[in-house]
Amino acid sequence: MESAMVATSLPLPPASDLAALAVSFLNERFQSKEDLSRTASLVSELDTQCVDLDRQLIELNSRLGASLVAYSSFSDGIHGRIGAIIAKLDELGSLTGDSDPKSDGRGKKILGEELPALAKEVARVETVRAYAETTLKLDSLIGDVEEAVSSTFSKTLRKQSSAQASEEAGRQAIQTLGKIEDAVTEVTKARPQWTHLVSAVDHRVDRALAILRPQAIADHRALLSSLGWPPPLSALSSSGPDASKPSSAPNPLFTMQGDLKLQYCENFLSLCRLQKLQSRRKSRQLEGEYREIALRQPLWAIEELVNPISLASERHFSKWTDRPEFIFALVYKITRDYVDSLVELLQPLVDEANLVGYSCREEWIGSMISSLCTYLAKEIFPIYVSQLEEESISGVKSQARTLWLHLVDLMMSFDKRIKSLVANSGISFSLIEERNLQKLSSLSVFCDRPDWLELWAGIELNDTLDKLKTETEGERIWTKKVQGAVLMSGSEDYRSPAISDCYLRSLSSVIDRCRSLPLVSFRSKFLRLVGAPTIQKFLDCLLLRCQEAEGLTALTDGAALIKVANCVNASRYFESVLKEWCEDIFFIEMGSEQSDEPGGSFLEEPGRGILDQEIKKVEEFRTGWTEKISVVVLRGFDALARDYMKNRRQWQEKGEEGWSVSKSFVGALDHLQVKMSIIQESLNRIDFVCVWRNLADGMDRTLFVGVLLGNMKFHNSGVKRFSHDMEVLFGVFGSWCLRPEGFFPKISEGLKLLRMDEKQLKDSLAGGREALKEHGIRQLSVAEAEKIAKNRVFAS
Repeated sequence: MESAMVATSLPLPPASDLAALAVSFLNERFQSKEDLSRTASLVSELDTQCVDLDRQLIELNSRLGASLVAYSSFSDGIHGRIGAIIAKLDELGSLTGDSDPKSDGRGKKILGEELPALAKEVARVETVRAYAETTLKLDSLIGDVEEAVSSTFSKTLRKQSSAQASEEAGRQAIQTLGKIEDAVTEVTKARPQWTHLVSAVDHRVDRALAILRPQAIADHRALLSSLGWPPPLSALSSSGPDASKPSSAPNPLFTMQGDLKLQYCENFLSLCRLQKLQSRRKSRQLEGEYREIALRQPLWAIEELVNPISLASERHFSKWTDRPEFIFALVYKITRDYVDSLVELLQPLVDEANLVGYSCREEWIGSMISSLCTYLAKEIFPIYVSQLEEESISGVKSQARTLWLHLVDLMMSFDKRIKSLVANSGISFSLIEERNLQKLSSLSVFCDRPDWLELWAGIELNDTLDKLKTETEGERIWTKKVQGAVLMSGSEDYRSPAISDCYLRSLSSVIDRCRSLPLVSFRSKFLRLVGAPTIQKFLDCLLLRCQEAEGLTALTDGAALIKVANCVNASRYFESVLKEWCEDIFFIEMGSEQSDEPGGSFLEEPGRGILDQEIKKVEEFRTGWTEKISVVVLRGFDALARDYMKNRRQWQEKGEEGWSVSKSFVGALDHLQVKMSIIQESLNRIDFVCVWRNLADGMDRTLFVGVLLGNMKFHNSGVKRFSHDMEVLFGVFGSWCLRPEGFFPKISEGLKLLRMDEKQLKDSLAGGREALKEHGIRQLSVAEAEKIAKNRVFAS
């Protein structure tokens, strides 16, 4: 108190002798006569601050003195070593300059042993010197940083009048940290063995950043709050969020002027530079996958713009839990209304901070979507999951599944609108990396919760199958043909029933929803969980219908054959569409992603398509029932031709009068023509070719074994009779090919042997396999040819 009285009794210096800061300080503190009453408390406060500053000065002097003593001690040691080296060099010079023969041995010893050791010692000393200089340089820089960080928390810089000084100290600290990182990077490249030095520097820098970053963010938040950010959302949501109308609320950042705008830009730039520094450090410290994750952190300054908006928006979201479309509309409206002005103002600052690969447009949109996903994951989806669990326990159906699918529809619609915002920057979505696509999609909420993806897939599958059950009821779905069932890859008409088109439309819808997922791995998982069971359900429907037709009549009547043919047509069309889809890059990516998964059982070989296993099942069904159609027709033919093949006498007699074909063979031929006419009319052309070829192959074996190898004695009249019968049979197949005898190789070559004269036949058999080939017999073995020749009877 006494010192205060003395201070007040001293005469005041002229105002012109005072510093500008002192005049400003006095003007701020003494604005009226009433302020003079607080003089004593002000003097006490200034004394306390002076004491604090004196203590800090003493600490700095102490640190400086300790550093100087350490450097002096180290320098003395270095000087001592250098002196010893100089002495050895002088000794070396005197020895090498002496021409006395007695000194030759000593000189050789020096050149051969001591000189390399000396050079090694010089290199070691130089390394120590470089280490010392680098250590002192880094210690000095880190000391500056620690002092600047400490000053931001001192009482003096916490005063409102010194806020500018606090920001300046932070900027200086970031600049110095950049110099430290430059030095450490150079050490890492030039001296990789100095790991302890680098580790010690990183430890002290980490401690400084642990204080500097939160303080920088706190300063940035305070500045945003003083600017009026976030803008009021009441204008956006008072009458319901209508995204088609522009916002009436101005952007506070875009209306800044003068020093305020300069202050915000400097603050934003400092935060970006701090993030750039952190990115450089992580790039040096980390490797592999962790390095990529660290380098793609969201832009801190943009996050600070989004966070207060998210908090303000959640107050409105809580009113719309039963109307989620309002939530998406409000988020989209905020995102759209401010994106262009933010990009115009902030993108040049991001570029100036050299934050490579960052787009303010993408960061703003991505951060808004991230906040939306966070709200959905915390507040909306848990409600639906809880309702689904209650439904599974009680067995009482609720609206949870419908609400879930409605929410997913809203998310997909929202993502499509977001794509248009991104496209305005001139960047195609196909060029954006997958990890960036994830942050630009609201469906990324499923990427963070795979269990919810499985729930969604189960709901989607049940909904798809329920719709298909309704659409595929009745017989008309099997009789009505698909209109325009012709694929882009060809002009083939598959004659497919409409049921295949129903399943393909449903599967296409599943694939479209699958495309919305941002990650390829989750697309493939979703398609396996929904698409594969849908395809299996289609096959089950076809199989059940074929088995019903087979069980009633064993496919002996025309109606049963038509049913099976329709199912084969449906599977052929379905298989062809799936194969055409799988040529798209979308499916190829999913297939390659699946083949890369360790232990994946869905694909056994790398490079296969995502639907290859399902396509294989469809193909196996089609080929199995196509062969069964051939077997049924062949079985009927064999039953009706049994008497024809057992009649031995007919090959020794002339043909019946007025008959061009054997009577016992007419029934089998008639059966063949009737069945094949039905099959040709109802089956698609590709599979019909398979049917008649399988049938021709089966008949060739049956007639060859039953007649030609059946120990029948063939006279000349019998050979003619058999030739006429086979020509009629070939004629039936002549409707579908130019040379039908080519599909009956054994019968055709057997006829060649029977038509030979006696001498030619003997010569062919005498020459063995080569002689048979010269006479055009390539499909029969020598034993088979000999057996046919043995049963040939020539007239004496």
